[in-house]
Amino acid sequence: MSESRDAERSNRDKPMVELTEAEWEIMKVIWEKEPCAAGTVQESLAESRAWAYSTVKTTMDRMAEKGLLQIQRIRNLQLFKSCVSEVDAKRGEFRKMLKRAFDGALTPMMQFQRE
Repeated sequence: MSESRDAERSNRDKPMVELTEAEWEIMKVIWEKEPCAAGTVQESLAESRAWAYSTVKTTMDRMAEKGLLQIQRIRNLQLFKSCVSEVDAKRGEFRKMLKRAFDGALTPMMQFQRE
């Protein structure tokens, strides 16, 4: 039982990951295809987003600066890998919503769900 408490505590102590809408779109592709180049991400998002390659690449470079992505250089090719798991990103999104809508309290959220 103390192991589950320790795991729960370590999850709470992790810094909260907050992604923008654009970062979410990019991360979904990265999680599915990593490691991958910016061109791969841009092609994958072509149907849903009409982003130019330069927009995707600039956003991904900024995500790397923020510690969300890692860049692996192979000659003149840059491959991107996630530094944030999908679970941690979802956890951060949930905490953000909980804090904003319910002042961080689970009980009012659960009561709201039952209504």
